[in-house]
Amino acid sequence: MITKLSQIVDEARQRGARRLAVACAADAHTLEAVAAAAAEGIVSPILYGNSDTIIDICNREGIDASGWEIINEKNDSSAVRMAVAAVSSGKADVLMKGLISTDAYMRGILDKECGLLPPKGILSHVSVIELPGRDRLLTVADVAVIPQPDFKQKTTLIRYLIQTAKTLGIDCPKVACIAPSEQVLPSVPSSVEACILSKMGDRGQFGNAVIDGPLSLDVALWKEAAEIKKVKGSTVAGAADCLLFPNIESGNVFFKSATHLGGSEIAAMVVGTKAPCVLTSRGDTPTTKLYSIALACLSAK
Repeated sequence: MITKLSQIVDEARQRGARRLAVACAADAHTLEAVAAAAAEGIVSPILYGNSDTIIDICNREGIDASGWEIINEKNDSSAVRMAVAAVSSGKADVLMKGLISTDAYMRGILDKECGLLPPKGILSHVSVIELPGRDRLLTVADVAVIPQPDFKQKTTLIRYLIQTAKTLGIDCPKVACIAPSEQVLPSVPSSVEACILSKMGDRGQFGNAVIDGPLSLDVALWKEAAEIKKVKGSTVAGAADCLLFPNIESGNVFFKSATHLGGSEIAAMVVGTKAPCVLTSRGDTPTTKLYSIALACLSAK
């Protein structure tokens, strides 16, 4: 089982290089992460964007891009479309966002002609977080794409969480459906839906995984909290591998608190698409982007 983000890089290296299409690649942090991934042997880069700027940045940062394919396209929207089309056609295995807004990047992914979302597909975002002092990685959804997931979307999000956790080598992932408390309260929709999702898990509707909820965040992550609150009969409490958040507000606040206040490191990708898509913030470090590339490569078919 993979317990550190650095081990994702090791595992991806063993599986061989994937073809990585980078949309709007003229960005120092992005190119640094791509160079690190290429040096690790996990990607063969195809860069889309202003070739002169890309080469200038590589020269300035001491990046050897001589063996990379660089497709010159000065228009950002066109560069995104070309990168997406490369993945859609099978020329590339993984898509990555460079120096472009998330909205423009997502429009390319959702393009009806050459985009990457299957018919009736549900697009989402999965993050893998390495929390200091914790003995396992934590997989969470959704912190960036679906504002208020309905019940059907939550069932899909759980499947994405389970799939990602199994990619990390967890045979039977433990999924906590987060709510304000462990009580099932009709006035709190997240607690009612968590209860139903938990029962679906009991009946095997999510395959080899354990689903429990409603669980508060502290009970899901810390055994001591579960003991103090006398939460009994839960194998997920204090040992969750995955967290399903009830909405984007709660998920995003947790995600940013873990990274900016708690010193956590992350990997993140868009899921529900025909191929994994790396989605990181323009302000993320090259290390975060390297881990995200490795996670997407490990998840690629």
